[in-house]
Amino acid sequence: MPVLAPPAELSQDSRVGAPAWREAAQATTRRAHHVTDRCGQEVVTMWQPKASVRDPHVARHLCRAAYILPWRFRVEMLKGGSTVEKPPPGDGVTLWKGKMKPPAWHARLPLPLHRDARALQTAEVVHAHARGARLTAARLGRAQHQVNARLRQLQRQREATDRRLSQVRKGLLVNQQSVKLRGYRPKSEKVPDKADSVLTWEKEELKSMKRKLEKDMEQSETLLKALASCRDNLGFCCKERLQAVDLMNQPLDKVLEQAGRHSWVNLSRPPTPRPQGQKTPPPDPVGTYTPKCALALYEAKQLLMESKDALVEMAKNEADIGERQHQMSDRVCASLAQKMRETLELKERMNMTLGLMRGTIHRCTKFSEEMHITRGLIKGPLSETHLETREKLDRPLVRVYQRHVGTQLPEATRLAQGTDKLQRHIAHVEKNLDKLLTTHRHLTQSLNSKKIGQDVDANVVRLRLRQRHSHIHYEQAQRLVNDWDPRTPPRHDTCADPE
Repeated sequence: MPVLAPPAELSQDSRVGAPAWREAAQATTRRAHHVTDRCGQEVVTMWQPKASVRDPHVARHLCRAAYILPWRFRVEMLKGGSTVEKPPPGDGVTLWKGKMKPPAWHARLPLPLHRDARALQTAEVVHAHARGARLTAARLGRAQHQVNARLRQLQRQREATDRRLSQVRKGLLVNQQSVKLRGYRPKSEKVPDKADSVLTWEKEELKSMKRKLEKDMEQSETLLKALASCRDNLGFCCKERLQAVDLMNQPLDKVLEQAGRHSWVNLSRPPTPRPQGQKTPPPDPVGTYTPKCALALYEAKQLLMESKDALVEMAKNEADIGERQHQMSDRVCASLAQKMRETLELKERMNMTLGLMRGTIHRCTKFSEEMHITRGLIKGPLSETHLETREKLDRPLVRVYQRHVGTQLPEATRLAQGTDKLQRHIAHVEKNLDKLLTTHRHLTQSLNSKKIGQDVDANVVRLRLRQRHSHIHYEQAQRLVNDWDPRTPPRHDTCADPE
């Protein structure tokens, strides 16, 4: 094989060509070498990574060896003393056979498949936008579902609070009925007592409960309107995001599951199967997660937190008020029952006193009649012709004895004094008998008043026990109140003396 030997250097004297001509040729050669190196380097750098620019001060073979050194597999020592080769971290294509992992190369010039690559890139952008729009729509739909569920909870709690408010209003009507019924008692039984104080206290407490429940109803109504507006806004935003998704290849719940988060607004969500979910992207006016969607989700989150606290407060108030109302009703019924027991005790004493007075009146009447008979016997017959001889003051024995001045008998004086004393005693007995009869009538009237008062209190207790059941509605209790007028209570004819 022939070997090309370098041309021998000729001396300055043996050269034929001119020095300028030779220098021009060498300059042209040097420029050609520079252009060749530069173009070759540029061509190579067009197909190499950005960090692969060769250092002009390092030889080519050393530069290449230092450049591909980070691509080779690394040997790591395990606990048992064995070794394992692992590829270096980072992006790139792993060559397991050559035990190298070169980084991804970036072409600086369009490739032959540039048109298809740009079409694929456009498709990826469109798909990414569709996925983002679908994920945002899924988040908005889930938030709308949670807001709708909270609306239903709030509506049910409002119904329970409204029922409790109806019970409180019915309690006010029952209190009014109790006061009106007790207004039908006789005047002697209308002395203010502890039962009246308990009824007044119950009225004030029920009014405060009514104001508290009405305030809860107003707040819940405001929350309902805000939640309904937020739900409509979320639905509008969800439909607007879904305009970029014509074909829904999977449900929105699956999209949220792939994203690793079941909800973006519910703070008490269950743990997701993935350790870390996708974070909320920043709002982008021209992206899939617009500031309007972010504002709608933030408003939904705030309303859910506020409505949660409101639900807890409403449920607590409703339960506390129901228990307090039941305790107040029991206390009023216990006070009225105590008043009835005291009235019954007084009735028994009055009844015993009436029995004793009745026996005394009978004895006094009989004694008065006997005294009237005695007075008639003492006074004698009405006609003088009916007098017997022994009853005459001028009978012979008396006339013979009274012939002398000093022998006057006191029979006539004694008869007049006895008759006068008996008449005064009869008048005193009749006066005492009148007092006994007057006291007896007053005691009988008081006893009848006590009976009416006890019956009224018993009717009030029976009315309260019947009206506090849940099957008695507010309208039924209201009809009873509208039919009464406490300013004109009926007259009790039973208070008159039955004798």
